[in-house]
Amino acid sequence: MTPRTTDDALSRLLDAGAARAAVTAQHARLWAALALATEGGKRFRPALVVAAHDALGGRRTAAALEVGAAVELLHTAFVIHDDVIDGDDVRRGRPNVSGTFRALALESGASPEDAVDLGRTAGILAGDLALAAAIRAVATCGAPTAVVGRLLDLFDAALHTTAAGELADVELSIGTAPSSLGGSLAMAEQKTGAYSFELPLQAGALLAGADDSTVADLGDAGRSLGIAFQLVDDLLGVFGDPGRTGKSATSDLRTRKQTPLLVHARSTPEWGQILGHVGRELDDRELDEVRDLLVRSGSRHYVEGLVEAHLAAARDVLVRLGIPVALLDVVEVHPAAFAAGAEVAA
Repeated sequence: MTPRTTDDALSRLLDAGAARAAVTAQHARLWAALALATEGGKRFRPALVVAAHDALGGRRTAAALEVGAAVELLHTAFVIHDDVIDGDDVRRGRPNVSGTFRALALESGASPEDAVDLGRTAGILAGDLALAAAIRAVATCGAPTAVVGRLLDLFDAALHTTAAGELADVELSIGTAPSSLGGSLAMAEQKTGAYSFELPLQAGALLAGADDSTVADLGDAGRSLGIAFQLVDDLLGVFGDPGRTGKSATSDLRTRKQTPLLVHARSTPEWGQILGHVGRELDDRELDEVRDLLVRSGSRHYVEGLVEAHLAAARDVLVRLGIPVALLDVVEVHPAAFAAGAEVAA
C-alpha cells in the first residue's frame, strides 16, 4: 500500500523490520524496543524532507515520504547510540532501549553490573539495526537510480559528520581536546545539524529535481538551523523541565559537556561557583543554584542571542530561494519557548 504520510511510511518500515526480527524471541523484543524508541518525537526531520520537496515543486511524493521515514530512523539510531554513550537509561520520560533491557536483566536475576552490560549491548545493536533500516529505505524509495545514488551520498556524508561530532563531544567532555566557543559550535553543527536539517532539506530538494546551487544553499540553511536547534537543546539540557522535555536537566552538567553555554560561562566571574556544580549529580537545590549562576553570568542570554542569529541566517537563505519561510514552522526552535513554558524534545 502506498504511504500517505511519513508516519505511514515509518510504520511500514517498522513492520517489515519486525517480520525479519524473528530470529529469536529476544531479537524480536529488541526490534520492538527500537520501534518504541521512534515514538514521541516531533517528526520535524521527515516533515522538512516533504516541505522542501513540495516547496520546490516536487512530484515524487511517495519517495519523499519514504526518505522522510528513513531520516527519522536515522535519528532514532543516533538517539539510541547517544544514550549509550551518555549512560542514560531514560528517554522522553520512559525507559529507553538500554533501560528496558537493563530492567529485564535485573528481573531475570542478573547482577547490576551484568544488567548494565546487557542494556548497553542492546542499545548498540538496536542503533545498528535502525541505521541499516534507514539506508535500506533510501535504496528502495522508488526514486530514479541517479537520484537514489545522490541521496545515499547525502546519508553517508551525514553519518560521517555526525560521528565526528559525537566523538568531538566526548573528547571535549573528558578534556582531551581544547575547548573554545568556535569548537563547541562546530561540534553542535556536526553532531546535530548535518543529519537533522542539512540532510532532510537537501534530500527534499534532490527529490524535487532542484539544481546544485539550490541544494547547496539549502545545506547552508540547514547548518544554521542545526546550530540553532542544538543550542536550544543545550539550554533545555539545563533549564528545561524533564517532565516536558523527556530529558534530564542535570545530565549535561554531570557529564561535563562543553556546550557553548558552559564555554561562555567559563569566561565569566561566576565560573568559579559554576564549576562546583559540574561533573557530579545535583539535587534540586543545587540545580536551581547553577541555573541562577548561568543567568547572572549572562551565559544563557548569550546563547539565546546565538539562536536568534542563526535562525535569521536560515530565514535569509529561504527568502533568497523564494521558499516560504513557513517551512521553518515545522521546527519548534525559539528561545521564547522557555518563557512560555513550552519546552520541546527532539
